[in-house]
Amino acid sequence: MLTSTYIHIPRIGKTIEHRIWSSGIRTWSEFVEQQDTIPISAAKKETILAGIGESNDRLNARDFEFFACALPGSEHWRAYRHFSDSVAFVDIETTGLSPNYDDLTVVGIYDGKDTKTYVRGIDLDDIVDELQKYELLVTFNGARFDLPFIKHKYPQVEFDQLHIDLMYPLRRIGLSGGLKNIEHTLGISRSDETTGMDGFEAVRLWRRYERGEEGALDLLLEYNREDIVNLETIIGMTYQKFVNNAFSAANC
Repeated sequence: MLTSTYIHIPRIGKTIEHRIWSSGIRTWSEFVEQQDTIPISAAKKETILAGIGESNDRLNARDFEFFACALPGSEHWRAYRHFSDSVAFVDIETTGLSPNYDDLTVVGIYDGKDTKTYVRGIDLDDIVDELQKYELLVTFNGARFDLPFIKHKYPQVEFDQLHIDLMYPLRRIGLSGGLKNIEHTLGISRSDETTGMDGFEAVRLWRRYERGEEGALDLLLEYNREDIVNLETIIGMTYQKFVNNAFSAANC
């Protein structure tokens, strides 16, 4: 989808992008080859051709920071398939909703192969180096909660990557509500131990762990691991719907 995108080019908005798509032109290469058939001004064509040239160079160089800056945050999902080999699915656990008053207790990171969980009082500080390894982050409600919470506790984390907050593209295709509700709608199941758990139960598990209750931390980490692994499952099931929804908007 990234190579069908034009809105990251300066002075090119969704109206022009939709006009290009409505002309049957989807990819940058098709635009170059069939530019004479597209009903936009010569000046716009020159701007887009220059933008395509730079975009190809940046993509070949894996310049994720360029696309993170040039794309609107709500459209970072378009870069998923180009940068999914350097992805971190991220989810956090906390003692409450306020980074000013509550603690960050667990950070889970899944790279599509391995899950890593970092725990307050054990190895949580390691997330500073770990998060910098990835070109793309995927969260659910992470733009408002997870990433700002981490940034408050660890200001040195740059977060200059592409970031897909799945909550928003999912809403566009009719999947709303919390993560667990969306999992249920998509038929994604959880283990017997974590079925029915939510963020409030995660807080209680942390408190039980602090009181020395055996097994509480293990269950909390399993809950977090399922969160991050399921993020990959969800985007795998819905990504093509994001694409179809974007193209269909051009015909409205």
